[in-house]
Amino acid sequence: MPTWIIVAALLLVNAPVLAGPWDKLREDGVHDPRSPAINRLQEPGDALSKLTPDSAGNMVRWVQSLEKGEINPRANLRPDTKIRLYDSDVMLNLNGGMPMVKFPHRQHTLWLDCANCHDHLFKAEAGANKLSMLAILNGEQCGVCHGAVSFPLTECFRCHNTAKPGGKPPRPSLPIAIPAGAVPPK
Repeated sequence: MPTWIIVAALLLVNAPVLAGPWDKLREDGVHDPRSPAINRLQEPGDALSKLTPDSAGNMVRWVQSLEKGEINPRANLRPDTKIRLYDSDVMLNLNGGMPMVKFPHRQHTLWLDCANCHDHLFKAEAGANKLSMLAILNGEQCGVCHGAVSFPLTECFRCHNTAKPGGKPPRPSLPIAIPAGAVPPK
């Protein structure tokens, strides 16, 4: 059995232990601990520790938490907004060296309205978008959320998740963030 499978299995067993702890608001370097408003804010650990754990990014598997009903995001701010659920995957990176990206519209539209991405981040037309990992790493395109709110960009195989026709299947994402420059186990 390859070593990386054994390591991944051990990490999966211990994943709940790896999640958290989150910094207290008074100690996170973002919030002013002298502000009287700090007592009105919920501590991240109080809210996030109840959600499906992850070992990367902000330590939460948001899509799984959504699907399990652990969270119920607000669908809209205005009652007249029509909710549009798009239940179709889009295949991306058909010609690059990495495995293809199967972009799950359903999971994104359960959370976000189409207008969050279309047409200022992405054109709503097949083949109309030139995706770039450099742009994504610079906080553009997918990088507007991934790397900021959603799982980090070090989790390559969460997006590059589908083998090309005749290609090898992608390696599963380890439940850890791989530091830049590190070589994953073979």
